Amino acid sequence: EMVVHYQPILDLHTHRVVGFEALVRWQHPTKGILPPSEFITIAEETGLIIPIGYWVLEEACRQIQSWQQNNLSDIPLTVNVNLSTRQCAQTDLIEKICDILERTGLHPNQLKLELTESLIVEDSGVIAEMFSKLREMGIQVQIDDFGTGYSSLSYLHNLPIDTLKIDRMFISQLGSNENSTEIVQAIMGLAKNSGM
Repeated sequence: EMVVHYQPILDLHTHRVVGFEALVRWQHPTKGILPPSEFITIAEETGLIIPIGYWVLEEACRQIQSWQQNNLSDIPLTVNVNLSTRQCAQTDLIEKICDILERTGLHPNQLKLELTESLIVEDSGVIAEMFSKLREMGIQVQIDDFGTGYSSLSYLHNLPIDTLKIDRMFISQLGSNENSTEIVQAIMGLAKNSGM
């Protein structure tokens, strides 16, 4: 009953679709499509998030590769996939990602993995090593929902991170809330100066 939806990612300079973010949804037989807020917490608590996470990763890689082979785009499309805290705690995470890329034929530089700030705070040493291995493979590492709760300048300095995804709370208020605009500008300046 799980399905993957794809949200397009646009290049603001060219106005072209350059990739997609994979978003898991539950196609419930009686309640219809349920958002992650309705089931992810339970999936985390029960451990089902691990097989769901790997399934989403494989489905997303397979779909992007299929679109690429069918000439949907003349540029290599990328796909963003969220990794859960539980997935990142698996000792065979890198191996499983490699297996999925091999099975689907997607090039590693077309994959962008999104992690939450809370994960980084929990065990930055292990996370730094994992990030380094992913980046050596060509996979980009992104911090999702940046600016809420756990923001720390120290991990930005010490960890190999490619992209900060600013939390929608700030983005949705751009132009109508001066504080949000200033926060977004500060985060963009920080990211740019850090090579992200």
